[in-house]
Amino acid sequence: MRFGPATRSAAAFKPRVSLTSDAGLRHRHHPVLSRLPTSPSLPHLLQAHARLLVLGLAAHRAALAHLLALCAALSPPAPPRYFRLLYAAIARPNVFASNNLLRCLARSDCDAARDALPFYAHMRRAGIPTNNYTFPFVLQACSRDPVFVEGTQVHNHAVKCGLEEDLYVRNAFISFYSSCGELNHARRVFDEFPGQRDLVSWNAILAGYARAGGTDVAQELFDRMPERDPISWSTMIMGYVQSGALEKGLELFRELVGKGLTVNEATLVIVLSASAQLGLLEVGQFIHSTIRSMDFPFTLALGTALVDMYAKCGCIELSRHTFDEMKQRNVFAWNAMICGLATHGLGKETLELFQRFLGEGIRPTGVTFVGVLNACSRAGLVAEGRRCFKLMIEEYGIEPEMEHYGCIVDLLGRAGLVHEAYELIQGMSMTPDPVLWGILLGACKVHGLVDLGVSIGNKLIELEPEHDGHYVLLAGVYAKANRWEDVAKVRRLMAHRGTNKVAGWSLMEVHGTVHKFVAGDKEHKDSVEIHKTLEMVIMRLTEAGYSPDVSAVLHDIGDEEKVHVMKEHSERLAIAFGLMVVERGRPIRIVKNLRVCGDCHEFSKMVTKVFGREIVVRDGSRFHHLKEGKCSCFDYW
Repeated sequence: MRFGPATRSAAAFKPRVSLTSDAGLRHRHHPVLSRLPTSPSLPHLLQAHARLLVLGLAAHRAALAHLLALCAALSPPAPPRYFRLLYAAIARPNVFASNNLLRCLARSDCDAARDALPFYAHMRRAGIPTNNYTFPFVLQACSRDPVFVEGTQVHNHAVKCGLEEDLYVRNAFISFYSSCGELNHARRVFDEFPGQRDLVSWNAILAGYARAGGTDVAQELFDRMPERDPISWSTMIMGYVQSGALEKGLELFRELVGKGLTVNEATLVIVLSASAQLGLLEVGQFIHSTIRSMDFPFTLALGTALVDMYAKCGCIELSRHTFDEMKQRNVFAWNAMICGLATHGLGKETLELFQRFLGEGIRPTGVTFVGVLNACSRAGLVAEGRRCFKLMIEEYGIEPEMEHYGCIVDLLGRAGLVHEAYELIQGMSMTPDPVLWGILLGACKVHGLVDLGVSIGNKLIELEPEHDGHYVLLAGVYAKANRWEDVAKVRRLMAHRGTNKVAGWSLMEVHGTVHKFVAGDKEHKDSVEIHKTLEMVIMRLTEAGYSPDVSAVLHDIGDEEKVHVMKEHSERLAIAFGLMVVERGRPIRIVKNLRVCGDCHEFSKMVTKVFGREIVVRDGSRFHHLKEGKCSCFDYW
């Protein structure tokens, strides 16, 4: 039996002190340990330990063993150095003390957890017996940093010890194999003794399939479960959300609430994240009302998730209100608020909040600066962006990552400083990724830098020949210069390589139902009425002076045909539907997968002016709050 080098662990676990007998010493009768509260904290334990030292009782085996047992149950976990010293002071440690040390290791950080296997090997060499508690603790530690081969050796040991049918041991192996992604092994253990299964067994195998994206199998298991608890529901919802089936996860959450079942914090955070990703405000508000109706504690995790949800659903004021209500805020809560303001183009407000954040004495992270730099980019604050980039590196020692460079390149590119952005990319210490070149290519298109744009576009197509966006941007550069033959060549190359432009779609949530529109949509149940409404809207806008800008259409066709192409864009269909079904006085909220084109942006502004409606659009780049013929982006996006 070998588990690799164990020299560090052997030294750490070797008894150092010869101690006296522990006869008659028990936790419940001990004059010091019996005074501890039911759920002691680390300071309580340290005080008790100090008292034992003063009374000369700290050398008793039973006292040390019980201190170690209490240490293993602490939340948050005790420092590894402390519980190692407790164990090292025990003469002739038994299985009770050894199991508790394993439990401490399993609940500690990954570095400490890695010592569980070497310590288990030490137990076997030292002749310390093992039992049905030993293996779950060893495997719990192994699951922190999965080591499949060593785990199978531990499995063999458990079988040799006659524990293959023990429920606790079996559950530990299902969880371990699932964490390794070895679902065949996990399923074999799960199916081996059907009579030896409980709710923990079902939840463990369910989590394995959910984590691996096997939601079909997970759903089949979920349906077969003889009973379910909040962990079962949370696991299933998490599986759908992480696999990208966000609507299915939210649907399952509604079912959970509809049944009047208990909801845990993990589930609430997961579904808030899903509604944020989809931009579904009504769903997010339903989750928030569920939290209130359950009188659920307003924890740091929930507060941060709500701040993020409201910001990503277009309600930045509600996001701010929630942030201000939080009694405690960590760096994640601040980052959510900073990034939220940035996405809404509120550059000055973001910088003001960033100064407040620094005043709190919290150290910023790389994510903090992504938000701040993004805000500067969206608002055209070039000097402030340069200053913050310098502050990040020189003051806080944060090495710029690709996202930071992306923000700075975007900032310079939007401001027309394209050549400076190009020089910055050329001087980077790391190899620039295609996203960075794509940002610069977009800037070339906006500012009409054809030669540089063609050079970058060809480089991108070489780097990622399957990525449709590069062809579209390069074709856009040619189209802006009226080089239609080159546009046609790019489109032919795109077709030859089997790469098609991603279809634009727009989502709209109305009265609890999500409606999806694609460009040229005729599938919606109200399609005929929507197109009639759109024709009426176009007529009213034309009377008010609207004239379509067809420059974004990448075809060398007549202007009349280009206007028809523009009319089919998904957000226009969504706006027409919104005018039909959204009550006056409420904003029409739309979520797009792509960046809004220039003419659709102008079209949306005109709708707010002519029809007196407010429109909020979340596109692939940022939020646009349109009202009275104006947009929050000031046409800078």
